[in-house]
Amino acid sequence: MEYWFYHLEASTVEGVLPGLLEKTRQKGWRALVKLPQAQLSDMDDYLWTYKDDSFLPHGRDDEPMAEQNPITLSCNADTAAGHQAVFLLGGSEIENMSGVERCMVMINGRSEADVMRERTRWKTLKATEAVLSYYQQNERGGWEKKA
Repeated sequence: MEYWFYHLEASTVEGVLPGLLEKTRQKGWRALVKLPQAQLSDMDDYLWTYKDDSFLPHGRDDEPMAEQNPITLSCNADTAAGHQAVFLLGGSEIENMSGVERCMVMINGRSEADVMRERTRWKTLKATEAVLSYYQQNERGGWEKKA
């Protein structure tokens, strides 16, 4: 499994996440987005309306037939079973990552607490010899691989 850290500088997670989820779907992967409870409802609504001509089919894990959705939103998941991609927002964690191909950790560059928390996560994963990549957003919104 690979961990990709995305350090957001010029954009918000709402500005970046849909594009990453679209790429995930193009790979044929199921995605799990774990985020804080306070963001769950807003993100659910946003993914249906973020583009006038498109939407991302998804559902919440606290709703019926969640296992049939290509993208699942959760604030409580402790396992990523059945998903090839995991997105961790707001410091979220998932205990069981078996079967996951890639975990994307979203870092809010405007929050020093978020940056520090994810530096700690990076160091912890590096100590386990996990495969890590770090992408930082430049001032134009493009991504630069830093590590």
